[in-house]
Amino acid sequence: MQGWERLVLYTFGTVDSILQLYIYVVIIAVVMTWIEPNPYNPIVRFIHSITEPLFDWVREHLPVVLGGLDLSPIVVFFAIGLIRQVLLPTLRDWLIPTPLVT
Repeated sequence: MQGWERLVLYTFGTVDSILQLYIYVVIIAVVMTWIEPNPYNPIVRFIHSITEPLFDWVREHLPVVLGGLDLSPIVVFFAIGLIRQVLLPTLRDWLIPTPLVT
């Protein structure tokens, strides 16, 4: 395996791991909306600070449907899944072409 291939695989593996971790953070943020924890807790503030900017962006671009039900976490899950299942493998295959066997 060449250096370029290692770099690409390591980078894409790292990005995939970060996206997986962010999925867990989004799940925690959704659960926190149900239990309403102390808003001054540093962990709660951290989770809120890394999820709300993305949720707000989705809310701004998503039409209000279903009586004001917040669908932004679902859209974020879908987007992360699309990135992990389609975009990353496509970019990986484009950056590391397989040799043609004749």
